[in-house]
Amino acid sequence: MTQATRTRRHVLFAAGAVATALAMPFTASAQAPIVVKFSHVVAENTPKGQGALKFKELAEKKLPGKVQVQVFPSSQLFGDAKEMEALLLGDVQLIAPSLSKFDRYTKKLQVFDLPFLFDDIDAVDRFQATKTGQELLTSMKSRGLVGLAYWHNGMKQLSTNKDKLQRPDDVKGLKFRIQASDVLEAQFRALGANPQKMAFSEVYQALQTGVVDGQENTWSNIFSQKFFEVQKTIAETNHGLIEYMVVTNAKWWDGLPADIRQGLSEAMKEATAYANKLALDLNEADKKKIMDAGKAKIQKLGKEDTAAWRKSMEPVWKKFEGDIGRDLIDAALKANS
Repeated sequence: MTQATRTRRHVLFAAGAVATALAMPFTASAQAPIVVKFSHVVAENTPKGQGALKFKELAEKKLPGKVQVQVFPSSQLFGDAKEMEALLLGDVQLIAPSLSKFDRYTKKLQVFDLPFLFDDIDAVDRFQATKTGQELLTSMKSRGLVGLAYWHNGMKQLSTNKDKLQRPDDVKGLKFRIQASDVLEAQFRALGANPQKMAFSEVYQALQTGVVDGQENTWSNIFSQKFFEVQKTIAETNHGLIEYMVVTNAKWWDGLPADIRQGLSEAMKEATAYANKLALDLNEADKKKIMDAGKAKIQKLGKEDTAAWRKSMEPVWKKFEGDIGRDLIDAALKANS
């Protein structure tokens, strides 16, 4: 090898080394952010929809350049039937289904469907903040799911197309739309009514045409879906609640760098407080709008009326106590005091 050849190779090697050294910090700084897809099935102007947008805002602020949160509302990516499968397959990273949707993964979350378990939404908050309530978030980890937060929709009210809705006898033989939940089915069976599992999007027409006589929902859902226009009476029962869990893929979550996981957790905590206050305020505002519209009568219940509803639904607790666990039910009851 000639001296000229050796010199040329040395120069080329040195130049290559310099180029590599210069490229390294550029590559590190240009590393693509982690994409977090948050898919949900409701509109953006709902508490859940606004909570998802608030999470995006907070997460990207806390982790600038490190994460990009993409929010897909109104079933744009996946509907109710497919979103859980999509999460487990890694096609999305966050979803926020109703707690009623998790009974095939754990029976313990059925505690939230038990009628008249919680006196009000403050009791729900107290229970969810306890060690027992927080442990429920990780109760499905062996099935690949980890809960990050509970998000409120609100307390449920009962409505029918009848003039009277004050005591359990008033709903005997009537058909009620329910979510797909064994507990909710048992609840209406205990009242002598006929539960009909039905997609949320189909409820208005079913009420309008008399396919079902009534339904149970929060004030905000009753207003936004215009159910009050096709129901004669709404009883202020506060007999149950509609609650969501923001849930992620356990393997994906555990595989995140520690700083990313911490930042996302902090963003979720703040977004949860925001979404839950919004849900409370919206329910109060929508209840007033329904009253002002004057289309459906709002039936107030006295203590004896509420006691009669509670007594009629007692068998539901006994039926599911074995699956849920008496200790878990007792822990939830303590939150009422």
